[in-house]
Parts: sequence; structure tokens; C-alpha cells
Amino acid sequence: MVVIGLTVVATLLVTRDGSGSGEPTASAPPSTSADTSDIASAADRGPVGIITEDPTCAAWGPIVQKLSEEQDKGWRQIDRSVPASDWTSSQRVIFEKAATDMAAAADQAEALVARTPHRVMRELYSQTISYWRAYAAAIGEYGPNDDHLATAASGLSNSVNWICGAIAYGSALARSQLLPPGMPPQEVALPELASNPARFLGEEDASACGQWQNMVSDYRLATSEWMQKSDPALPSSQWSPEQQTLFANMVTVMSENASTMQQIALPTKNSIWIDFAALAATYRRAYVQAIPTYMPADNYLDSAATELMVAIDEACQATGV
Repeated sequence: MVVIGLTVVATLLVTRDGSGSGEPTASAPPSTSADTSDIASAADRGPVGIITEDPTCAAWGPIVQKLSEEQDKGWRQIDRSVPASDWTSSQRVIFEKAATDMAAAADQAEALVARTPHRVMRELYSQTISYWRAYAAAIGEYGPNDDHLATAASGLSNSVNWICGAIAYGSALARSQLLPPGMPPQEVALPELASNPARFLGEEDASACGQWQNMVSDYRLATSEWMQKSDPALPSSQWSPEQQTLFANMVTVMSENASTMQQIALPTKNSIWIDFAALAATYRRAYVQAIPTYMPADNYLDSAATELMVAIDEACQATGV
């Protein structure tokens, strides 16, 4: 299985190499709630955990691979701080094509929202679709802050990539058995129409977003030496004494980071944010448990956590507050 990174999200915090449709009645206001009869994850109200299988991974791969290939044709290289009012004709072509490509990927991913058996995977797909479409909709009056919509979508989609990679290469199943059972959430988000999912963060989340952004900055600083000097391709049996020390130091840093993510999200009462924080924290803790017997495939666990953590940071910035 080929796992493809989609954007420059990793420049902010480098990862280490991995529908039903309910029509509103005439007297009711429009709703994004979906008919749950054909949504495989509709009954999933349990704790978020390591995902050890998901039938949608096979379909997801070609969607993001195609998008990645198209983005490599100019959009990744272009200066995305330039507003639409200042675009040259060639820049406009590149930006508008990127918007079209993201909208097309969103359309293709719709079917996976209903077919994944996992609530949190459904939420990842829905939110990726939401941010892809938000970027496409913003392109006509594009401003530099709109780039956070694209990078949030890419972080979310990359999280799915790494989750699927951990399944394919066995680290998800192997390390999930080292974790204690999680606690079920008090509330879960209702399934939304795959054609119109709402973005999960808004201006009302500004306070918690500030805490989240500080946490990301602190984590980047705390892991900088480990990121620079350790090689994720080496199993623990081949670590030098220096690398052993680097990884040992990460046990506390990563464990505290996992706890902090959940502590920030829980008071928000935002069910999707709480699920995402629990997912990132769980994958981070699984990676910590893997450190004594680390194998290269375990890096998918860390990458899934990191991409999701950064995606939430980007979604916070996309609110503009």
C-alpha cells in the first residue's frame, strides 16, 4: 500500500515517514442530519481506539493519490500568500485548478462516509470533504487565510493515510493490544449529509484553539532534537546509545502531549473535536508503548497522531480568530 502525503502541513510540524440523505420537510428548516439507515457507523457510540481494519482504505488510496499528483503540477510550489486580487493569469489557472481538484476529490470521497464502520473515520472523511469544499468555495475571493482550509483538509486526509498505513503494515493491530480500553464519550456527533458537512471548528472555539496552538508549539519545541537526530527507519535493536536516550526522553513528552490534547478538547463539548483529540492521543500512546520494541511500521502511529494534531491547529487558524 502506498501512503501519500498531500501538502506542506508537515512544514509546521514534520511528520516522520506514513450516505443517506434526509430531505427537510416544507415546514422544517434545512438540516445536515443524514438518514442513518445506510450509514455503517451509525451505531458506533463506543470509545475511540486504534483502528485495526477498515474496508474503505482501499478506495481512499486512489482518491488522494490522484489529488496529490495534480497538486504537484504547480499548486504546491505556488506562493499561496498572494490574494486573488493580485493573481497573474497563470496563478489564477493554478489556484482554480486546485479548487476544482479538491472539489472532485470531495465528491469521490462522499461514498466512504457511509461505508466506514468507524465513527471517527466517518468524521475524518466528512471533515476532509468539508474543508476541501470550503477551500474550493473560497477561491473566487481567495485571501491568504483561506490556505488554512486547504492545509486543514490535507492534515485530516493525511491522518487517514497513516491510519490506513498502520493497518496495512500491522502496527495498528500489534500495538492496539498494549493499550487499556478507552472510555466511551458522553455524546457523539450525529451523522451529517456527506454532500454538506459543516466544518467542526468555528469562532466559538477561539479560546480552546488558543490553548491548542500553544500545545502544538510546545510539542514542536520538545521534540525538535528527537526529530532531527533519530531515524524512524531503524528498529530499536539498531539504535545507538544516543538514539536510545532520545526515544526514552520522548516517553514522557508524548504521554503528556496525549493527555493535554484531550484536556483541551473535553471542555469544549464539541463532539468531533473530542473524538479527534481522543484519536490522536490514542495513536500517540500506542507509539509510546511501541518504543521499547520499536519497528519502522510503528512510525505510522506517530504520524497519524501528529497529522491530526496539526490539522486541528490549521482548522483553528482557518476560523480567522
